[in-house]
Amino acid sequence: MVSTISGSRMMDGVDKDILNFIQREFPLEREPFAAIGREVGITGGEVIRRIETLKRGRVIRQISAIFDTRVLGYESSLVAAKIPPHNLAEGAKAINSHPGVSHNYERNNEFNLWYTVAVPPDSRLGLEGTVDVLHRISGAEKTRILPTLKLFKIGVTLDMKEGATAKKEAPQYGETDRAKADRNISEDDRAAIRALQEDIPLTPRPFDLWGDQVGLSYEGLIERAQDLRRRKIMRRFSAVLYHRKAGFRANAMGVWKVPEERIEEVGNAFAHYQAVSHCYQRPIYEDWPYSIFSMVHGRTVEECEAVLDAMAAETGITERLSLYSTREYKKTRVRYFTSEMDAWERLYAGFLR
Repeated sequence: MVSTISGSRMMDGVDKDILNFIQREFPLEREPFAAIGREVGITGGEVIRRIETLKRGRVIRQISAIFDTRVLGYESSLVAAKIPPHNLAEGAKAINSHPGVSHNYERNNEFNLWYTVAVPPDSRLGLEGTVDVLHRISGAEKTRILPTLKLFKIGVTLDMKEGATAKKEAPQYGETDRAKADRNISEDDRAAIRALQEDIPLTPRPFDLWGDQVGLSYEGLIERAQDLRRRKIMRRFSAVLYHRKAGFRANAMGVWKVPEERIEEVGNAFAHYQAVSHCYQRPIYEDWPYSIFSMVHGRTVEECEAVLDAMAAETGITERLSLYSTREYKKTRVRYFTSEMDAWERLYAGFLR
């Protein structure tokens, strides 16, 4: 599939090389764009120009630090809701009002709205209380909380040249990384997180600019970022793309009915597929028997199904559903240690009385 940016201009091979590179790891050094240029054979100024064009064309969503929500002390969960179709848009809008809702999609299932929500350590409502409020204000008929029981993999990397394939690689971040993470978050850490979670400025020395904002030298801020990564608080510093604009128009949430005794084996097998961006064990319910969730992004439905079929063939697990997003209501990153969530909770605290 051919992708266009900024009107009629097509993405060329250099654009795709840049996108593949910065999705995996954006250089944590004083002149990161020059470092990217050395990798792809162009100047740092040309890298900035191309990234500006890719952002204007809504191919690149954001370049920033990606943190582990749980490690920062936040509670989070995927939530499935059944909302009457005539009220779906209004229900989604109500759910989107919560600052901790980062993803919200309509999917082709009886549970037609799927969202992720995170609440801070000092939340007065807590996760379940928050979901209860969202259930009520959205007009949902049924809501199922589906928190992560085990993380097998998290890390979205769209292969701009080959699309979704059955290729394998070691997972970038999983349960072992989360278990080893340092959960002692200092005030200095929080100050750095507030800066690093924002979209990086497109200037030759962006960490100089950010360092000034938080009272650190560029060396100090980069050292802090590298320390957060070493302590596994920051998963990585990288780019997130607008999937559809990048040519990945199919978004399949493969959900699998897996015998309890095989969950570890199957989850680890699925996590090694490069095209699988997220793989989790989640709780089952009487009306939801699917324990393993594996997200695949592809250029077409056929591409996604080919990967899911390969996963089924390898493991012998065949009871699955492929839930495709039919509408995106929200996709953003959670902003940590800000005041917006407290304001939302003050507004809706009365719903639990």
